[in-house]
Amino acid sequence: MKKLSLMGALAVLSACTSEVSTEAQALGSQKADLSETQRVIVSFRKGADRAKVISAAGGKELLAIHGMNASAVELPVRALDALSKNPAVEFVEEDAPRRLLSQSTPYGIDQVQAPLVWPSATGANRKICIIDSGLYAAHEDHQSGKAITGYPAGWNTDKCHHGTHVAGSIAAVNNSTGVVGVLPNGVDLHIIKVFGDDCAWTYASSLADAANRCVSAGANVISMSLGGSTKSRTEETAFKNAWSSGLISVAAAGNDGNNRMSYPASYPSVISVGAVDANKQIASFSQYNSEVDIAAPGVGVVSTVGAVDNNTLTVAGTTYSGGYITGAARTAGVTGTLVDGGLCDSVGAWSGKVVLCQRGTISFADKVNNVKSGGGIGAAIYNNVSGGFAGTLGDGVTSTIPAISLSQEDGNAIIAAGGIGQSATEVSLLTEPASGYEAYDGTSMATPHVSAVAALVWSYDTSWTNTRVRAALEKSAQDLGAAGRDNYYGNGLVQAKAALDYAIANP
Repeated sequence: MKKLSLMGALAVLSACTSEVSTEAQALGSQKADLSETQRVIVSFRKGADRAKVISAAGGKELLAIHGMNASAVELPVRALDALSKNPAVEFVEEDAPRRLLSQSTPYGIDQVQAPLVWPSATGANRKICIIDSGLYAAHEDHQSGKAITGYPAGWNTDKCHHGTHVAGSIAAVNNSTGVVGVLPNGVDLHIIKVFGDDCAWTYASSLADAANRCVSAGANVISMSLGGSTKSRTEETAFKNAWSSGLISVAAAGNDGNNRMSYPASYPSVISVGAVDANKQIASFSQYNSEVDIAAPGVGVVSTVGAVDNNTLTVAGTTYSGGYITGAARTAGVTGTLVDGGLCDSVGAWSGKVVLCQRGTISFADKVNNVKSGGGIGAAIYNNVSGGFAGTLGDGVTSTIPAISLSQEDGNAIIAAGGIGQSATEVSLLTEPASGYEAYDGTSMATPHVSAVAALVWSYDTSWTNTRVRAALEKSAQDLGAAGRDNYYGNGLVQAKAALDYAIANP
């Protein structure tokens, strides 16, 4: 998914009434527009009248964080310094944004040894709390005897499809369709929806609130495929409290391919998860640092989504499936004679035709524009290397004709089979909500594997502590990369059977 820039950091202001931190002084010395506002978390001292303090500062309460004496507040920047000195306030900090951590683009069940544990444990006596974009609860692969609850209203919908994809890796049922999750034979889910239908960002306050609600809901494991680069004392406290309450929290290490910390993953009370591919190699996008604890499958992970994206080219009775070129028009079907446009790097005489283009030389947007300018009614772009691809016309770029991607193999097969000159129908249609499946990349996809393995191992003996289960996961992980723990793989690839054996043998 598109990466969003985070807000500038707001300094943590001193809780003492007699002095203000250097950072706060610097903030106070900046000349701000009188109308400028800032979203912050205010931690109140015990007995404080929240409403009165917020009102006096000219602020508006956005969220009273469940289970904590703290609120997310929007208030004038000029009021920050005075609020930090209020004796009713413990501290003020930035309400840091949190964003979804998937890159957009399935196999990991065997890689993490889940089937080897199913004869001994199923996870049916555990509850996983997924903090994400919701769940398309009507999906065919989430219809089973497991209990699914959530918060707030609308938790059982998911326009982003991200939360549904995460839930599928955890709990897609073992039926005759779709995929199988790490826990296909039973686990209760509690869904906390913190991302809206715009799939943009949420905040540290929302995450702290969600963590506390996971505790209140009786969850054993919290799964978070999200993160941001700014620490939050309030958020860190919420996850520390969750750990103290006996829960295990798991979060994505981040997708920026650098050594920056991501939060909440980098808090000590949270397991930070990196991503590996089907060959157990670290993914190029997986963030690496001293807080990465473990790795799991996160490249080409097929799981559930709440939509069916149908992109096909049918020629001479054979249908070839491909991908949507983002920004192109959608259609239930356009039909015309198929022509070979080569690289489509110039405009041809293609009126009423469907044009087959090879990838390369110029951008997808330019190819599609050339097809349109030549009178073409649809473009099908096939790869110039083996396999398929995900394409886009570019940020904000759209087209009035459909365009789909095809693999190199399919493109060559169409030409070799004499498809050029034959009637062809191109379809590019998104149906939602619907029970669909997609392959995604990201530490977001690795995270639910670890969350589910934790619940699977723990379900063998519910008297075990979170300390024992976490230690078992980390100490039994398959060592990859440099010998011992390293910043890329952490302790290694999570292994369910090895972790269960370790937990049994090491009380």
